[in-house]
Amino acid sequence: MTEQSQRESAELAMRQINAAWLRGKVDDLAPLLHGNIVMVLPGWTGRVEGKQEFLAGFRDFLQSSKIHEFDEQDFRADVFGSAAVITFRYQMLYERDSVRFRATGRDLWVFQNHGTGWIAVWRTMLDLEETPD
Repeated sequence: MTEQSQRESAELAMRQINAAWLRGKVDDLAPLLHGNIVMVLPGWTGRVEGKQEFLAGFRDFLQSSKIHEFDEQDFRADVFGSAAVITFRYQMLYERDSVRFRATGRDLWVFQNHGTGWIAVWRTMLDLEETPD
């Protein structure tokens, strides 16, 4: 597989993850996640370890919030053998407890290719800003 096709394949996995959670289909993320995935919380304030805990974070957000807009910009995938780092800037408008919030930041994901495809192994969110809209 060429470097270009590897990059496109990693990008597709990332886009599948975003499409699934934005549709509210959190369980569809499971095959795209390593069993021991780690998420470092914004500001390095904590960690979530393991697939079920990771998925629970998405479920909690979706159960308590309604997403009105989600836009990605500056999407970039860098592939190094069986590892890929994917980043993108995002802007999201969501509502929680009848209050709208605008969130912006950069998502950073690390993927590993296990021969059958790319799976996410690590994530953090950088430059996160949330303000009432």
